[in-house]
Amino acid sequence: MATQIHLHAEIGDYAPVVLLPGDPDRATRMAARFDGGLDGTRLVNANRGLFGYTGTLGGVPVSVQTTAMGTPTTSIVMEELINLGVTTFIRVGTCGGFGGLDTGDVVVAMAAASASGIGRILGGDESTAPTADIEVVLALAEASRTAGLRTHVGPIVTSDVFYDPHPDGVIRWGRRGYLAAEMESAAVFLLAMRERGKGRKVRAGTILTVSDVIRDPDAPDTRMLGDEAWYRLPEDELIARIDLTIGAALTAAEALGRS
Repeated sequence: MATQIHLHAEIGDYAPVVLLPGDPDRATRMAARFDGGLDGTRLVNANRGLFGYTGTLGGVPVSVQTTAMGTPTTSIVMEELINLGVTTFIRVGTCGGFGGLDTGDVVVAMAAASASGIGRILGGDESTAPTADIEVVLALAEASRTAGLRTHVGPIVTSDVFYDPHPDGVIRWGRRGYLAAEMESAAVFLLAMRERGKGRKVRAGTILTVSDVIRDPDAPDTRMLGDEAWYRLPEDELIARIDLTIGAALTAAEALGRS
């Protein structure tokens, strides 16, 4: 299958390594940091606002493709990228951090618990363990730490809801030792694992900027910014911190493209 239903692209349009931001504006900002800037990239998809670009980093072919928010669109995009021959996936996004994490910190996910319907669907109604590829985890953690970013490596949770209606809210995951919550990674990891189960060398990882800190009202951490139970960085500061994380993701993508 060549041209896809949602990504109007064909085999060869995407590099083997693809960065996956949710935000189309962020995808464009990332592509602008490829060799030669936007003029040096090729827009390979604009259908449904899911911007995709292909270019190079240090001469290594790399692509970036918008996923939008949540596991449904992320799954569609990744399924079609797999059809188009992509083998390395790096989700680049934001998250709400728990425990001692601060806004602007970086989280590299080792695994993503699926508080999402995608776990049941892809897992055939059985338990799942959505896990990142160790090569991608190590590349992302090294690039982030080399850039001087405060970096945490560990498990996260992928949820279908941003405003969690559970009586304890999303903080219940923090109490269980998870680092952060977001809405896409479990789908990325499960689909990569499925392909590896078929014998394909597909790998995936996630790097996130902590855009929000979520306090446990029973165990407040005075090192966190702000006094609210849920504190979010102002937008200009958030963009600046995301751009730092993007820099680490680009460094890792280049390294993984060489391996």
